[in-house]
Amino acid sequence: MTDANATCRPGILVISGPSGTGKTTLVNRLIAQSPVPLKKSVSATTRSPRAGEVDGDDYYFLSREEFLKRVENNEFLEYEEVHKTGQLYGTLKSHVDNAINNNCWSLLEVDVDGMKNITQIYPDAVTIFLLSPSQEVYEQRLRSRGTESEELITRRLQTAQRELTFADRYQYQVVNDQLDRAVQEICDILTQKSQLTSQSN
Repeated sequence: MTDANATCRPGILVISGPSGTGKTTLVNRLIAQSPVPLKKSVSATTRSPRAGEVDGDDYYFLSREEFLKRVENNEFLEYEEVHKTGQLYGTLKSHVDNAINNNCWSLLEVDVDGMKNITQIYPDAVTIFLLSPSQEVYEQRLRSRGTESEELITRRLQTAQRELTFADRYQYQVVNDQLDRAVQEICDILTQKSQLTSQSN
């Protein structure tokens, strides 16, 4: 749980990892247990909502026209087409600014290209690459969703192979083999980073 008496300079936390690493479940648990105030940045996308997804909580679901209009207005920190699906995803500047202005760390769940763009703007961002124990686990988790075609699963697996080659560009690599352990490892990283920034002030 967050310590209400804790004082730290807010920062940027970037978490990446291939589809099937359990990012969504881990991020939700991390927000609940974080040792520092932590606010997830809600991404915008042009894809349709999946069952159970809520606009404004899971994503901002925008038409392609609205998304591109925001691109023209320079409202995104980063954006791109994902998995060659034609669907666009992006991180809104306003969400990151809002978190920091409210003394919270901003958590960005993005892919490796997004990480590169964000760290150019925020070079002090804490970057974590999330891994599954094995390639077989990636594929098993993807197939268990039951929401995607075989073609898209194949694309995601190909993308995962590419993304894994960038893992060593992150400050930390965390294996999500056991959820509680992985969350605690990231909490320890945040505790260490918040203490360092507090000491430097």
